Amino acid sequence: MRKLTQIAGPLAVIGLVAIVGSFGSPARALEFVDALVAVSFVVALYVFVGNSGVLSFGQTSFVAVGAFAAGVMSAPVDSKAGQLPDLFPLLSDHAIGNLPSLVLATGIGGLYALLVGMPLMRLSGLAAGIATFAVLGITHNVLRYWTEIGPGAGTLASVPESTGLIQAAVGAMIIVGVAFAYQSSRFGRMLRASREDAAAARAVGVDVHRQRLWAFVLSGALCGLAGGLFVHETGTLTTEQVYLDLTFLTLAMLVIGGAYSLWGAVLGALLVSGFNSLLGDAENGIHIGFRLHAPTGTRIIVLGAVMTLTLLLRPTGVTGGHEFSLGWLGRREPKRPGGTTS
Repeated sequence: MRKLTQIAGPLAVIGLVAIVGSFGSPARALEFVDALVAVSFVVALYVFVGNSGVLSFGQTSFVAVGAFAAGVMSAPVDSKAGQLPDLFPLLSDHAIGNLPSLVLATGIGGLYALLVGMPLMRLSGLAAGIATFAVLGITHNVLRYWTEIGPGAGTLASVPESTGLIQAAVGAMIIVGVAFAYQSSRFGRMLRASREDAAAARAVGVDVHRQRLWAFVLSGALCGLAGGLFVHETGTLTTEQVYLDLTFLTLAMLVIGGAYSLWGAVLGALLVSGFNSLLGDAENGIHIGFRLHAPTGTRIIVLGAVMTLTLLLRPTGVTGGHEFSLGWLGRREPKRPGGTTS
């Protein structure tokens, strides 16, 4: 029952967000779709970062390749001839539907993560962070300048906008379900053991490199799926949309919610998305008893301040690193020896 509650809570919250969003205006509904897609991003990131304890800036690379793969292959053939004249013939002469494009995005993200992860997953700490950031930079520049596989520095347009509330919610639920199944598995437990004490984990037979690689590949595949959902939401895509801003936003969501729990990833994504939406309205000018018009850029400044305060005052995030439980608001789960939660 405890395990059932842990997964039922996040899924119920995702469903509730989708239901509430359906009652608003189209503009408000789009904000709810943004929040649900953000859940997909952050949970995909959590699968590796939360379970391994290794900070990665490179997961946005897999979002980017998934998004461009899904976008390029689902765009109508007629539109490619005009806006993407340099595409390889295989890409320019064929188009696939929504669901196949999401499957393609998932596969491309996982395959790319496998190629990148085989050498990099031997690294830890600062070296791993720098190496994954380098991967992000390489991916960004390849996508920006290699016009045979995409629009280059231009904009990919004419992508079918199929990610509404239902597809965004279902996609987020699938990613949450896969993340929960992984963390509950033998592989997830071995990786978390290496997160707590890598030397002790090796001493009992855990192949740390292999376990990190499996999580990295799974996270890459889920990031690719999230990228596919994203491009089908916006209908257009540029390389800047899947670069630094998205990287730091998703990391902030994970840190604020609680990097070491699935519930923290879901809650952090939703809380920061709502807060971000409110600040965006304030930048455009809103009336809340008085006229509030915040300067442009307020969202980034406030989000950075909130992230800093969270790290200073509550490093384990809003959830304290705990999974969802019926008594989550009123009590803390007991801890096992060594500091891990039950």
